[in-house]
Amino acid sequence: TARGPTPGTMWTLAYGLGFEEADSTGYLLVDENLKVLEGEGQPNPANRFHLHVYASRTDVNAIVHTHPKHCSALSMLGQSLHVAHMDTSVLYDDVAHLAHWPGIPFGDEEGEIITSAIGEKSAILLAHHGQLCVGSTVEAACVLGVTIERAAEMHLQAQAAGEMRSLDHKLGLEAREWRRNPKVVSMTFDYFARRALAVNPL
Repeated sequence: TARGPTPGTMWTLAYGLGFEEADSTGYLLVDENLKVLEGEGQPNPANRFHLHVYASRTDVNAIVHTHPKHCSALSMLGQSLHVAHMDTSVLYDDVAHLAHWPGIPFGDEEGEIITSAIGEKSAILLAHHGQLCVGSTVEAACVLGVTIERAAEMHLQAQAAGEMRSLDHKLGLEAREWRRNPKVVSMTFDYFARRALAVNPL
């Protein structure tokens, strides 16, 4: 989703469309009651909790929320995500963990729980659910959304092989800030976009 042009609104994909089908024609502008203001289709009622995140985080303009395989598998183990590799350091020390599933997020209670759990972090692993990443731009949120799935895959593989070791905290923070540089984020997003368009040309 993305923050809408006026307070209390957001852009969201029409319910029933698969991720690989998403394009600009499938998006709806909705208000705080999920009433459609622009576009055709029905919004996913489970995306209501995004509105709570936008309301509490003025720095957030886009949210990437998915249920990818490795994040979903890790979310079933009751473990927080261990970010301990250079390539995923954009998320270092910046991933929250909601340890208990509050149920399908249709109502305000779930939105409040998830919003409280993510706090000021840029991402969260949701128990028995998936992942949510936030960003000041669509590009920034997308880069985190792709990276968190890779980080979860690496976590599971490393854990299966032995005991995971942590990054040096100071170096981890330095690596995170370097990877958060807007130019680095833009180049990374452009690469992801080229790769996606090679599979599904517009």
